[in-house]
Amino acid sequence: MRLSRLVAPLCVAVAACACAPGGGGPPAAGGERTLTVFAAASLTEVFGELGARFEAEHPGTAVEFSFAGSPALAAQLAQGASADVFAAADTASMDLVADAVGVSRGPVVFARNTLRIAVPADNPAGIGSLGDLAADGVDVALCAAQVPCGAASRAVLDAAGAEVEPVSWEEDVKAALARVRLGEVDAALVYRTDVAAAGSAVRGLDFPEAAQAVNDYPIAVVDGASEADLAEAWITLVTSPEGEKILDDAGFDLP
Repeated sequence: MRLSRLVAPLCVAVAACACAPGGGGPPAAGGERTLTVFAAASLTEVFGELGARFEAEHPGTAVEFSFAGSPALAAQLAQGASADVFAAADTASMDLVADAVGVSRGPVVFARNTLRIAVPADNPAGIGSLGDLAADGVDVALCAAQVPCGAASRAVLDAAGAEVEPVSWEEDVKAALARVRLGEVDAALVYRTDVAAAGSAVRGLDFPEAAQAVNDYPIAVVDGASEADLAEAWITLVTSPEGEKILDDAGFDLP
């Protein structure tokens, strides 16, 4: 079984395949069909696992992913990039694609996520609350305001009345988490699923204001998808009991 292939966020490689026009039907002899999925960076681990299962259940099919911040992916699709499925970490990015390109089989919300404070395993700055992120000498990484985790971060900080000036604005939640894992900052605001995926490398701290910013994750088939039937099958897997269990185990809330 071949593991799903991860594609660089801004460069989606489309494998050559001998398919019927419009993506319907089986591949030609010796050919391979490619399902291209654009997905929020916070879905990397879950979709990677689902991709391996999808390939095993659909012989002759490869799943290629482009993981990045949802607005960046939406902008690429609006500018003509090709994908079969789009899964975002916010409804605004999905709305952009729906308006600019069009979507079908949805959009449907398949998961929800909330923020945690990520700190190094030994928490050297002694952070225990959102207010601590505003203390002198505490270095914090935040997602850029235009990406979903950045908008959620601003909402929870406003709810806590904490004025935080980060040392860096990151392009997506994985980049913010990496700053903590590398010991470059004392803390970052990231999704709880990313904390879980990092294992013992970081600690995740709960805070009550997280309930003020819950991110909905919608998914849809992109209009003009070259593999529309595979895209439909992908969404069926993601929203199936099997997919829901994988999402739940990763720390996502189910709608």
